[in-house]
Amino acid sequence: MKLRFLVPALALALTTIAAKAQTVGLYFNPVVSRISNSKPDYGTFAFLGDGQTSQIFGGVDLGGYYEFAHYTKADASIDVRYSIQHANTSSIKSFLVGPRLAAKPMAFYSIKPYAQLSIGVGTTRSPYNGEPTNKLQYGIFGGVDKSLTKHIDWRIIEVGYGSVTTTSSAIYDSNTTPIPNATVLDFSTGFVFRFR
Repeated sequence: MKLRFLVPALALALTTIAAKAQTVGLYFNPVVSRISNSKPDYGTFAFLGDGQTSQIFGGVDLGGYYEFAHYTKADASIDVRYSIQHANTSSIKSFLVGPRLAAKPMAFYSIKPYAQLSIGVGTTRSPYNGEPTNKLQYGIFGGVDKSLTKHIDWRIIEVGYGSVTTTSSAIYDSNTTPIPNATVLDFSTGFVFRFR
């Protein structure tokens, strides 16, 4: 099954599980990332561009979470997300899964801070060569959701920090000096649609 069909299938499965009074949240939000590396890469496989050490990427996060446990102060869930971003004709696609912990709504403001740790696969393509590279990716995310209605939350802000091994000349040419993992700094906002 192609990865782009996996997330909608998981979202559909999560909504059927929601019939048991658990909460499912689905989101489709814009995301902007600064992807950087401490060492420039050169050649046709240079992900950030020939001789570049950073780029600003933009795209969308598509995902959802399923709350499987409720505690006095917080709710525990599992988050599944698929992100597609582009810059300078490079692309990165990320499929990440991980545990999420959200504080119960804070009185008066109805805000819910959350944090999660996700791990998965990052697929990168350079601007000069379409050959994809699939490597391990991880991210630590934190954010704040505010309840607007019974079924809609405003994701005020989400910030993520992570790492991924991007495509590089060293992967395809053993005579080239290896490039270290790239740092990914994400910023996102938007809406979450909740179902019980």
